[in-house]
Amino acid sequence: MATRNFSFESFACMIEDEQNFQLRCTRRDMIREIEISTTLQPYEDLDKVVESVKSLFPDWSPEIINRESGFPSKNNPEIIFATSSSMDHFLEAIRNQSILDTALDAMTMEGDDHNCDFTISRLASLAGKVSFTLGERVIGGSIDISITGVGLIDWLESATWHEGRREIPRGVGDELSMYKDGSPREWFD
Repeated sequence: MATRNFSFESFACMIEDEQNFQLRCTRRDMIREIEISTTLQPYEDLDKVVESVKSLFPDWSPEIINRESGFPSKNNPEIIFATSSSMDHFLEAIRNQSILDTALDAMTMEGDDHNCDFTISRLASLAGKVSFTLGERVIGGSIDISITGVGLIDWLESATWHEGRREIPRGVGDELSMYKDGSPREWFD
């Protein structure tokens, strides 16, 4: 029987076959695209909005739109979007905040093995933090993230792995996952 081992550092999936490890796939094979978008409101500062996204996705480079300055603003809300090639800063932030289980639940709540969509607070992102919004309207705006690829469930489980899962194993959609509204499940005695 084959077992899978995942390494957070290299994001490489390995398959064990009779004590012989063979490279199965890399992060590039698993993640095909990371699309990030946010809505720029007429009253918002474009530079601050872009800075908030770049704090977690530094290579995000949306097409910069021309906006009129002055008050009152004559601008309309606009969606700005681009792709990113890496989730490294984002993953480092959730690891530093010790919210790996919450992140696993929130990132996979509206997804499957090929697509994961989730939303985070733009205001928290400006401070280098991650706060999942779960469908609520947030002060300061939100950032919509869509990841497409293959084997995303396994990849997200490995990317959010921590030592506590040795004692209390976790998986996507398990009996310990938070409810759709973000409220926690009570699991201890």
